Amino acid sequence: MRYLSGFLLIIGMVLPSSLVAQQNRRVNPAYEKVQDVDGLPRVLLIGDSISIGYTVPVRDGMSGKANVHRPATNCGPTINGLKSLHEWLGESRWDVIHFNWGLHDLKYMGPDGTNLQDPVDPKNHQQVPPDEYEKNLRELVSQLKATGAKLIWRNTTPVPEGAAGRVVGDAAKYNEIAAKVMAENDIPIHDMYKLVKGQQDKIMLPKNVHFTKEGYDILAKDVIRVIEETLRSESR
Repeated sequence: MRYLSGFLLIIGMVLPSSLVAQQNRRVNPAYEKVQDVDGLPRVLLIGDSISIGYTVPVRDGMSGKANVHRPATNCGPTINGLKSLHEWLGESRWDVIHFNWGLHDLKYMGPDGTNLQDPVDPKNHQQVPPDEYEKNLRELVSQLKATGAKLIWRNTTPVPEGAAGRVVGDAAKYNEIAAKVMAENDIPIHDMYKLVKGQQDKIMLPKNVHFTKEGYDILAKDVIRVIEETLRSESR
């Protein structure tokens, strides 16, 4: 009985601190639930960590103009989209869906599933090879079109020299595949690849597919521009 009492005392001491740690764990602001303002259009951003980086400044910049949502996750490769798109879309109506998959599809994985492995090693493989990427993208576009929302494809940003687990030039190859799918479905392309390529050294982190804070602000302004143009065209 004495040992049991001691055990319960330890549990009582440890459990509250772990609960406090969970409560204090900071939620990414991009994942915060948005309370819709009645009468404003509803916009959904779908994408990986690049889109996570511009979500908050887009949301702030469109305050009073649109309710800007995103899934509370990194949407990753197209295989994640196929598994989770229905959940991300939910049951509510969307006016605009701005979406992207690519950087996680083209990255190299090890034979045991380890992330960001050497592309030169023949044992490693792209997470979603080009032919599978095209097939997945077609299915995802079909599901997105069924929502009735105005769709905007945001193409994939460049892979810089030295970025681990990815090959320079692959983003352009995957963008070509996506452009063909979008053209067949009359979906406009937000050419973020071109925007970044012209100032890559200034706004991207060195040897990294991610961006500086100033870089994300530049991306956000362009996302806002494209969405606002789309909303204006829909209201005519």
